[in-house]
Amino acid sequence: MRRGAALLLSIIFLVVFSAIAVSMMSMSTANAQVANNQHMGNGALICAESGSDVLRHWMGTVTVPSTTALSARFGLMAADLQANLTDENITNVLVDYDGSSIVIDDVALDGSGDRSFSAVLTPINDDFVQMDITGVNGSIERKLSLRYCFGTRHDSIFDYGVATRGPLHLSGNIDLTGYKLAVESSVYIESTSVNEVLSITGNSTIAGDVSTTNPNAVLTLQGGQAGIGGETGTDVYDHFHTGVAPTQFPLPNPDHFEGYVDGGDVITSTTDLSNDATYTNVRIEANTNPSFSASTTFLGVVFIESPNQVSFTGGVTIQGIIVGDGDVTDNSGTNTIDFGGNVSSISVAGLIDDDGVVIKEPLNEETFSDLSTKTGTFIMAPGFAVSMGGSFDTVNGAIAANGIDFYGNAGGEIVGSVLNYSDTPMTLSGNSDLTFNRSGTIEIPAGFEPESVINYRPEFYSEGPN
Repeated sequence: MRRGAALLLSIIFLVVFSAIAVSMMSMSTANAQVANNQHMGNGALICAESGSDVLRHWMGTVTVPSTTALSARFGLMAADLQANLTDENITNVLVDYDGSSIVIDDVALDGSGDRSFSAVLTPINDDFVQMDITGVNGSIERKLSLRYCFGTRHDSIFDYGVATRGPLHLSGNIDLTGYKLAVESSVYIESTSVNEVLSITGNSTIAGDVSTTNPNAVLTLQGGQAGIGGETGTDVYDHFHTGVAPTQFPLPNPDHFEGYVDGGDVITSTTDLSNDATYTNVRIEANTNPSFSASTTFLGVVFIESPNQVSFTGGVTIQGIIVGDGDVTDNSGTNTIDFGGNVSSISVAGLIDDDGVVIKEPLNEETFSDLSTKTGTFIMAPGFAVSMGGSFDTVNGAIAANGIDFYGNAGGEIVGSVLNYSDTPMTLSGNSDLTFNRSGTIEIPAGFEPESVINYRPEFYSEGPN
């Protein structure tokens, strides 16, 4: 071998290995950069998903009255979303509505501010809302697209025999029972400002369970036979549930029925009510304050304008629906409906025969034929205090008012629920035995407007573009 060949080979190998080392170092640096980019990108995607979870929670709190015009729902959604955030003192999520879209900008997810999300909500049509969320991690962004749609909330309030926003007081010999099952007579109480949510004195009992949203609720029992859920003494507390999740009271809508009385009978302050009479789709004008002392029959809708104090001291037969046009927030008791005599209630479904022909004259078939489908409601009287002192065989529908009182010998079967919208106590005294028949009831009673809610639609989830 010539002199110097080994040195030359060594230099060649050194150059080759150095090149390989430099190449490997470059590849490692590139791989580290790629890994870091993926890490940052995944972090940005996590920020977007965190924003999705946050907003999904708050969108779940949004409600819109079902009577809202479709074109106005998106705006009310924005207002309710911001109101719910404000009520819970959430100050870092701000809703900016410009009339066409909602922007929620730069919601920080950590103390440094390097991680955040923002969102833009736009209506696709009257039913669907597009939500585009951008997650930010340092200088990297990732985007998600989601969709929500307006739906209807199931009103589980009608799963109870009695639902009241105020306390419930039972005294005397009161029995709340179910027609087939004890659960049909279950009770729901809010009573957020009064801790004594339920008092039972004498021999009064509730066959079903009692649930209240008040976590500090107090139950008062006086009398050895006072009971809940078929139990007496300390065992009643197994059927007394406190701090339960709130249940929405549906909005009563008297306007739903007013059109039926146009062209019908009218009762004014000069109407003679001393004789037996039959009224068809009657309007009782405001400030009339009528007292029906004779035997009276009502067919169709009885629409009571406020203010008014209406009393039925004689026997009354109602094949229809009693509606008061008061304010559902009015708990003053200024407007009243009192049944001092016996009540006979017949469903409006009986106004039409199997062939769709009006049975009861002088109902006009063309105008009132669909009234027979407005079932499930007996009294809808927001802003009116309703009291019942006479007995009844069956009440064909729900009773809803701002203040409810059963007294004397009032009692019978109620095909539906009793809803007290007032925060004043609902009272039952005397011998008011009520049997609740809710078997087979799946439809919301006529005239009650379920709220529209916002439902997440996971099938529309997509990622990107970045």
